Amino acid sequence: MIFRRYGTTYRSVDPNFQSAALNEIGFRRDGERVVEAEAFEASYEHLVSHDLVAEAEGSVQDHTEQLLLDRLEERLLELESGLDPDCVVVIENGDGPEYPKTRQQTRNVLVEGENRLHFRYTVAPPLRVGVYRTRS
Repeated sequence: MIFRRYGTTYRSVDPNFQSAALNEIGFRRDGERVVEAEAFEASYEHLVSHDLVAEAEGSVQDHTEQLLLDRLEERLLELESGLDPDCVVVIENGDGPEYPKTRQQTRNVLVEGENRLHFRYTVAPPLRVGVYRTRS
């Protein structure tokens, strides 16, 4: 299960990574679990944090950005699926400058004698996620 802190609660969320969205790396509350922050922090212990990054290159801007987002989501879901049943993932990035955003670099390339744009997408800062385990 993936959690994100909203104010005084931790809420279960689903990834919502869309290149057409204003905030490409987003999370949608699924309403499955809501835990008060104090109760969550008393019930779970932090094990490890991971910085998830991805990159993609291509000649079509939107397709390349979505490819980056798909790769990032895949890494997040792989991490979640590989956990023990008593573990959860928590999105640790806060709002503002530490929230992950897609970054684009564009360059001109010559393809069959014609100038074409080539796009490279990365994520900065990384999507930081923590693995937490139920306290014994």
